[in-house]
Amino acid sequence: MTTIIELYAQWIKEGKLKVNADWNKDIGAKFTVQDPCNIGRKSGSNKIVDDLRFVIKTIVGEENFIDTMPNRGNNYCCGGGGGALQAGFPDERRAYGKTKFNQIAATGANYVVAPCHNCHGQIEDIGEYYGGNYHVVHLWTIICLAMGVLGETERTYLGPDLARVGL
Repeated sequence: MTTIIELYAQWIKEGKLKVNADWNKDIGAKFTVQDPCNIGRKSGSNKIVDDLRFVIKTIVGEENFIDTMPNRGNNYCCGGGGGALQAGFPDERRAYGKTKFNQIAATGANYVVAPCHNCHGQIEDIGEYYGGNYHVVHLWTIICLAMGVLGETERTYLGPDLARVGL
């Protein structure tokens, strides 16, 4: 099995996916990342999460990436996977997610890249619940921004600092 993250990294290295971080040079928006449990810890390898970091650093600028501590295979679970996001126990899910919230907040990043839909929903929810000062974005959103092809209607999760970039 090959994930889309690995393909993004491969296509960038091969020059097939033409991205750059020039759009973020003057803005300096800071990004961190959530390592999804299923592809991060459960894969038995850091290849996918290393590829994820390569892609993010390439599209936002290495100087604009702040890693979580711990990270990769040792990263904290967000608490939204395995059906927890939809299970109907928001107080318990949010209490569990407080560790992840604190970890993200410690980075000071403006944006959290969440390549997993459950992670995206959970991290957005705990950010709203605990008063986080970050936006949660899908990886493809930032890739499209770095390619200059992000449509006006595809900017839902971007903050005001990025909402008009490239339009």
